[in-house]
Amino acid sequence: MGRIWKLGDNVNTDVIIPGRYNVTTDRAQLAKYCLCEVLPDFAPNVQQGDILMAGHNFGCGSSREHAPSSILGTGVKVVIARSFARIFYRNAVNIGLPILICEEAVLASEDGQELDVDLSTGRIQNLTTGQVFQSEPLDPFVARIVEAGGIINYILAEGTLR
Repeated sequence: MGRIWKLGDNVNTDVIIPGRYNVTTDRAQLAKYCLCEVLPDFAPNVQQGDILMAGHNFGCGSSREHAPSSILGTGVKVVIARSFARIFYRNAVNIGLPILICEEAVLASEDGQELDVDLSTGRIQNLTTGQVFQSEPLDPFVARIVEAGGIINYILAEGTLR
């Protein structure tokens, strides 16, 4: 369960974490500047388990992993968008940041509302309005990567990509 922080379409990686802060890979450091130019209140006020929602093409732009790492560092539980840029999607999976596509939930939800998200089933419930939405759940292989904390941890634990 978490509070929604809502963004629009075409949020690029330079908006998620401006390039001038990409001098580290430390997620806690990156988290301090996550979305600082478009949501200045986000980094200081986001809470563990909160949820980012966005429109189409979330994470477009450069292919750096700093963007999903900064989001993960804030304690955000999941990013739900109408669509993701392909490279951001893959980078998010690689570092263990859960992402779901659910156009209906994004269109019907507002900033500050409370959501309950079940990553294993894809069920999204807006606790403020009572509405329930269904996204595709995480692919089982992707879910294992996310549960492990990213692809490197998965490979270290499993010894393989099966």
